Amino acid sequence: MPWVLMIRSSPMKRWQANLVLLLAGATWGMGFVAQATAMDSIGPFLFIALRFAVATIVVLPFALHESGKHRHSGASPLTMSDMLGFGLVGISLFAGMATQQVGLLSTSVTNSGFLTGLYVVLTPILGVLLFREFPHRVTWVAAILSLMGIYLLSGGNIGALVIGDVLTIVSAACWALQVVMIARFVGQSGRPLALSVTQFAVTGGIALLCALLLEPIRWSSILAAGPQILYAGIFASGFAFTLQVIGQRYTSAPQAAIFLSSEAPFAALFAFWWLGERVGMIGLAGCVLIFIAMLAVELVPLWGVSRSARAESVRQAAVPVEP
Repeated sequence: MPWVLMIRSSPMKRWQANLVLLLAGATWGMGFVAQATAMDSIGPFLFIALRFAVATIVVLPFALHESGKHRHSGASPLTMSDMLGFGLVGISLFAGMATQQVGLLSTSVTNSGFLTGLYVVLTPILGVLLFREFPHRVTWVAAILSLMGIYLLSGGNIGALVIGDVLTIVSAACWALQVVMIARFVGQSGRPLALSVTQFAVTGGIALLCALLLEPIRWSSILAAGPQILYAGIFASGFAFTLQVIGQRYTSAPQAAIFLSSEAPFAALFAFWWLGERVGMIGLAGCVLIFIAMLAVELVPLWGVSRSARAESVRQAAVPVEP
């Protein structure tokens, strides 16, 4: 996995960070089938525990390499406050994964897909409430557009709410909190790989405890779900969540949420390729809305900066030169 060190090695521009987040969304979208089919063999908590155990093992060598580089460069070591923050991110990740996975046992995939997308709107709200961080005005418009796009991708037909839907709404709030806290703690520590491996270990550890208490554990079932566990652990967890942490170091939490929402159209695309599922014209319209939202949060702020620079240039040109 040398890609981690290549992406991590130099500072990024905002557009590069947003592309990294887009890649994370694409990886999550491709992993949806693995996540869903694994439940045929093992329980949700055991699946979460095993996928994040794999993710921890995969990312740990790169986190240790990152630690060694910081130590040799004379940078400040991680503090107890940093580790506490990383642990809180892990708890939020576990809460989001668990409520979403358990919610799927009693709600439809359509409802789950739309309600999980609520985190796109909840992320800027939590940023304002918790840290008084006010995003660019276009972010609010783009968040609504992205949510509408997810709704259309789900078929535009949300059934009556059941307990699984309530759990999925809680999951969306947990995802939003995770995105906001990553933006906070990765910026303070400058250690994205350490944050990644810590959140994976915390999530896997809590899930394993829940599995031991609540679910049957059989080696035959684990082996049956082995391919899904490995894919989810290596790519949908180790790869994608690490990309999320690295990308969020150079962009805002609300923008990150919008680019990560690309998971929905990518899931539809891969379902079309691999499973022959079709989204129809309504679903395609949803993809277009999400694409417009991503373009808006990327280009509108740049347009505003460009206008301000031109105005300043005109103002300076109008100032008479002293003889």
